[in-house]
Amino acid sequence: MNLILLGPPGCGKGTQALNLVKKFDYYQLSTGDILREAIANETQTGKLVKDVLASGKLVEDELIIKIMEEKIVETKFKPGRIFDGFPRTIIQANELEGLFKHHQMNLDLIIELKVDEHALMSRIIKRAEESVEKRADDNSDIVKKRLEVYNKETKPIVDYYSTKYEINSIDGMQSIQEVGNIIENLIDNKQ
Repeated sequence: MNLILLGPPGCGKGTQALNLVKKFDYYQLSTGDILREAIANETQTGKLVKDVLASGKLVEDELIIKIMEEKIVETKFKPGRIFDGFPRTIIQANELEGLFKHHQMNLDLIIELKVDEHALMSRIIKRAEESVEKRADDNSDIVKKRLEVYNKETKPIVDYYSTKYEINSIDGMQSIQEVGNIIENLIDNKQ
């Protein structure tokens, strides 16, 4: 099972992905987590992307694609992969399809979490205030920038994929449990 979770920053992709990891033993491929880990470990990649992430911009497609291909190969024997925060551009979406073909894999499910942007701002600011682990990209100015980048670069992926695949849109303003139940039902129907 290869599943893509789409939606703006703070919509709950990471939360839902973690729940699916626990329930189905899938592997979560979160570009944000992978890049934050690289920064924390002060790897060469981490040094390259630290300033880019802190500004709310997107990391170059070429670098992200290289990282994701490595992770796809590493997780080849997992029962499934959840692409959380990837692809973020049309170029990345095209490249991901190429990676799937090259590694003889299918894209099984695309889920879009839809949320109200004003409520989303509040949700991210609250996450920043309550989180023990502070994220450099969880302040209001950077959140606004991230939403602008999402609307310009990432949201068009929904239209791109809708010409090739079924997009399963879910109201992300429902409770975590309600959204999770819907996603689990979609997965059960695909298996």
